[in-house]
Amino acid sequence: MNTKSRDIQITFDAHDPRALSSFWRDALGYCYPGPPGVELPEGADPLAAWDDFLAQIGVPEEQRNARSAVEDPDGQGPRLFFQQVPEDKVAKNRVHLDIRAAPGLQGEERMAALEAECDRLVALGATRVRRDEAAPLSPGHIVMTDPEGNEFCLD
Repeated sequence: MNTKSRDIQITFDAHDPRALSSFWRDALGYCYPGPPGVELPEGADPLAAWDDFLAQIGVPEEQRNARSAVEDPDGQGPRLFFQQVPEDKVAKNRVHLDIRAAPGLQGEERMAALEAECDRLVALGATRVRRDEAAPLSPGHIVMTDPEGNEFCLD
């Protein structure tokens, strides 16, 4: 039996992969990786590097937003991959992300931290859905959606 853990990538279907990846990059403090084989100088724009790379390998301009990805700069969290699809989202996500914005906090201090993070994410384009107060098995959380309607929670 192989017990080695696996790296994972979480994939999002999206109408606009670049815009949705930008939201999640900013929400999570992630970054764009550079194109394969391209060493980005300090301060270089990785999206501009991708545009140049895709043009050099002959990807037509109308296909250059078909995919996007962001990564944890510390190498701890999963890579997020965004792929363009034509159909709209039609039902609740069966899997969603929880952003751990208040680990270890309880009560009003916890909810205040979640509210502050909610305000920051709304400014980035998220939508607040509802606040669920603390209950016997839950310390309270806020349900939100990203700019394309994918549910996630502030926990």
